[in-house]
Amino acid sequence: QVQLVESGGGLVQPGGSLRLSCAASGSIATIYIMGWYRQAPGKGRELVALFPSGGSTNYADSVKGRFTISRDNAKNTVYLQMNSLNAEDTAVYYCYANLARTGTASRYNYWGQGTQVTVSS
Repeated sequence: QVQLVESGGGLVQPGGSLRLSCAASGSIATIYIMGWYRQAPGKGRELVALFPSGGSTNYADSVKGRFTISRDNAKNTVYLQMNSLNAEDTAVYYCYANLARTGTASRYNYWGQGTQVTVSS
């Protein structure tokens, strides 16, 4: 089994900052990509940022210059530093990982349970 556990969501005022964390655990052989998606009320799930192993980070245009994704490979953990938050950033944020489980070369997608981020005064 593989689990992605997120933390760090909450309520923040416009212009504020939050840092999300997501730790992957279980029978993991190789993590190829870690990242974040979000889903606002009444909207579909959208990419926020991705961090491929050995590759370049990728951000949605709406968060470029405000959000920063980082990884700690030793801890199988991905972070999302979110600055200059505004109401449009309000959403449930989901951690994502593309990885191979121990004993197999096949790659699968995994998702966290989601963490709520609310930007409001």
